Amino acid sequence: MNFIKSFFASILGTLTALGVFFVMVLLIISGFASLMNAPSGGGSISGNSVLKLDLNGTILDRAPTFDELQRVLGLEESTLGLPNIITAIDKASKHDKIKGISLRADFISAGWAQTRSIRNALLRFKESGKFIYSYGDIYTQKGYYLSSVSDSIYLNPLGALEFKGLASEVLYYKNFQDEYGLKMEVIRQGKYKSAVEPYLENEMSPANRYQIKSLLNDIWETLKTEIAHARNLVPEILDIIIEDQKINIAEDALTENLIDGLIYKDIFEQKIKTRMNIAFEDDLKIVSIEKLNNNVSTYNASIKDRIAVVYARGPILYGEGTENIIAQGVFVETLETLAEDDWIKAVVLRIESPGGSALTSELLWRAIENLKEKKPFIVSMGNVAASGGYYIAAGADQIFADPLTITGSIGVFATLPNANGLMKNLGINTQTVETHKNALGYSPFQPLSKAFEKQTLLGIENIYTIFKKRVIDGRGLSPEAVENIAQGRVWTGKQAVKNGLVDYLGGLDDALAAAAKAANLENYNKMEYPIFKEDLESILSGITPSLKLKSSLIEWLPKNLKHSFEITKTENSLLSIQALVPFELSIK
Repeated sequence: MNFIKSFFASILGTLTALGVFFVMVLLIISGFASLMNAPSGGGSISGNSVLKLDLNGTILDRAPTFDELQRVLGLEESTLGLPNIITAIDKASKHDKIKGISLRADFISAGWAQTRSIRNALLRFKESGKFIYSYGDIYTQKGYYLSSVSDSIYLNPLGALEFKGLASEVLYYKNFQDEYGLKMEVIRQGKYKSAVEPYLENEMSPANRYQIKSLLNDIWETLKTEIAHARNLVPEILDIIIEDQKINIAEDALTENLIDGLIYKDIFEQKIKTRMNIAFEDDLKIVSIEKLNNNVSTYNASIKDRIAVVYARGPILYGEGTENIIAQGVFVETLETLAEDDWIKAVVLRIESPGGSALTSELLWRAIENLKEKKPFIVSMGNVAASGGYYIAAGADQIFADPLTITGSIGVFATLPNANGLMKNLGINTQTVETHKNALGYSPFQPLSKAFEKQTLLGIENIYTIFKKRVIDGRGLSPEAVENIAQGRVWTGKQAVKNGLVDYLGGLDDALAAAAKAANLENYNKMEYPIFKEDLESILSGITPSLKLKSSLIEWLPKNLKHSFEITKTENSLLSIQALVPFELSIK
């Protein structure tokens, strides 16, 4: 018996020691990664260099906090933050040792608005008189839109260029739900049919088709105009190229003047050397985004005034909040701290969100209102700032959006997962014992009761009224005007400026300039928030997503439907009420 105790004690001790060792190794690697990525500030950039912009990796509004550790461990591909890219381009335009940019954007992962922000930075770079050469094996349409600013665009002779216009698919689940008995219970006001119709119908309604068509046409008009201007073409020619399907093979892109040559990558490098008067046998001096940003610091320790940029990315949920989830915990605390920080003279909120919890949106709105009493508050919209994402923007002193931003979607509804039909198909019968006839409330295993549905509908109507009031008061619009542009409809940034939901077209830099002007600042340091904790639990949660347990019940669902189940699952009727874009509007 003592032997068995000693044996298991030895095993436990060994496992504990291994665990402690693993933790120490992770912390050492994390520290080493941070040191390796810390600004060096040295003058190590050689003369006659080229900035290499390889944008084929993951691009986010803000680079993840623990990206260095993930990269060292090889657990995730390198992720670039949008401000890092734009800062590097702007620095390169002023750096006398950098003569041009070598651009790769075959499969750029950024959204349309993010891509346009990078493109605008490249246009500013060209104003310095320096060159941009672009190369691709395959250009996606988004990658080509970005690369169209280049002085010369080259494509692999056996490559391809996607040029087809825009499209959006919406999946409809009514037949699926009827077949398998696993569905979304929808509680809504009658006018919101288009907002939740994928759960109620088998095909798109005329109103929803009109809404999405209007959105796509407006976005395409911007893309077409800007590509045509860059390539010295008549915009209507691009429509003819697409309608007549003139781009089929690489040679077609050259024939239609969309590119400048069909060459291989080694020849592309030779062309850059020729542009820079470098001998073919000499090496091309390359500068990375990281090296340039580390080499030239943007922080000035002698300047005490600061503008805070708060990055709000992801769905809006009730809870603590992370880099990929907006919640009241860390975000309200951050806004309250910034309101009391005397060195912070203004706050810019960068929103990248389809919305989510109406309650959390209201909690954030309240924190913003309190902050506004003490300092200027400006909003910068990314690819999407809709529903709850617009809710938290509505009260800002000024709102900036890109023409390609998706915003609006002022509407409220509740969708609740219901597996009652599935349970019956599986032979599982649910029984309930209650002290009162409506004590059960919501259950995913039973049909919604009339009492619960009535209670939730009253909550929806109340929140929708409050949502509209936030827009009326924040934007200075009449109730009639807000009702006309609400009802769940989505708008482009360009359309939103026209209907009063947004003040100006512009990116994060424009919002920062407005914040500086409002705070009467000529010089300032930009600070990024929220500051997330860097304990081991946070590091591990960031690098081991595959270890998280998932519900086997919904794993086999279609992607969009599974996403809806995950984001709306709750047993609290108040938290089930959503200010959310109900389907993923993917523009291809």
